[in-house]
Amino acid sequence: MSISRSFPTDTEYDRAKEVKAFDDTKAGVKGLVDAGVVKIPRFFIRPPEELPDKSNSNVSQLKVPVINLEGVDQKDSVRRKEIINEVRQASESWGFFQVVNHGIPITVLEEMIDGVRRFHEQDNEEVKKEFYSRDPMRKVKFHSNLDLFMSRPANWRDTLACSMAPDPPQPETLPSVCREILFEYTKRVVRLGETLLELISEGLGLKRDHLIAMECAKVCAIVSHYYPACPEPELTMGTETHSDPSFLTILLQDHVGGLQALHQHQWVNVDPISGVLVVNIGDLLQLISNDKLKSVAHRVPANRFGPRISVACFFSTEFDTSTRCYGPIKELLSDDNPPKYKETLVRDYFAASLSKGSSGDSLLAHFKL
Repeated sequence: MSISRSFPTDTEYDRAKEVKAFDDTKAGVKGLVDAGVVKIPRFFIRPPEELPDKSNSNVSQLKVPVINLEGVDQKDSVRRKEIINEVRQASESWGFFQVVNHGIPITVLEEMIDGVRRFHEQDNEEVKKEFYSRDPMRKVKFHSNLDLFMSRPANWRDTLACSMAPDPPQPETLPSVCREILFEYTKRVVRLGETLLELISEGLGLKRDHLIAMECAKVCAIVSHYYPACPEPELTMGTETHSDPSFLTILLQDHVGGLQALHQHQWVNVDPISGVLVVNIGDLLQLISNDKLKSVAHRVPANRFGPRISVACFFSTEFDTSTRCYGPIKELLSDDNPPKYKETLVRDYFAASLSKGSSGDSLLAHFKL
């Protein structure tokens, strides 16, 4: 049987067998590249409608807002009020913005990227494989596509995921090649996340600590993606179109770039800038703000060049033990602005997001009243 280099639709194709063989290697996508593949496995191939426009005609020349946080610690100052307004406007209209002078030294950012690279490119593959797991309860795990065994096409990337707060993992459970920088980066990015949530709270007209008190930053998950060069980037995606099932995301990306955000029905390149961090609103922040803030779709096309490295910090609350229901914040509601969403447990939202897959359609619609 000849193998079509388009989205597989024939009934003879045994996806489950091919996926299991890939997963059993515990080597991820990098293992395929190291083995010299020139044709990507069929479970990575996407239908044409899920792939970027080859002509690139739908990529806008607009630029994601860049916000200077210098002076943010000057409480009640004119400068802080200006920053609050900039963050509010970007969160309402874009759902994405970048921040400079955020307080994290560039040496820490560079070492975080280098630490992820060291993990994925270490000479002793057996050491890396010790972290390979699909156990959702494991605090530290290496995997390729968390939803690999579902029916949707896989993304061309590998991932090291570490749950760093509120209960950090024991040091010996983290990879030695990036252990120290994971703790250092987490300490600093959590501080920044809390600052941003304060700014967003004030921008919504709430008390400064409102979102913090709602435990929107209680959980910090550091998810580091490694995107190897792809021999057939026109057939797959590095990260498919999706929005984040969290409250807030802070992203560090290397110089390769590739991240794109959807704005006014056009894809916008979020070009990497040295020392700059990307911030985006998550689904749950759009839900509790009653659509005041926007969680927008974003993606990473596959690339013939690589690797690309990114480090996402997802802020949320505990989904396994929390009994707190999240719905539109009552202080934001009025007769003219009634609630648009029903209340939900974060674990239910996250579970629905995982089972749905990243088809590009927002899950928020399913929680509308």
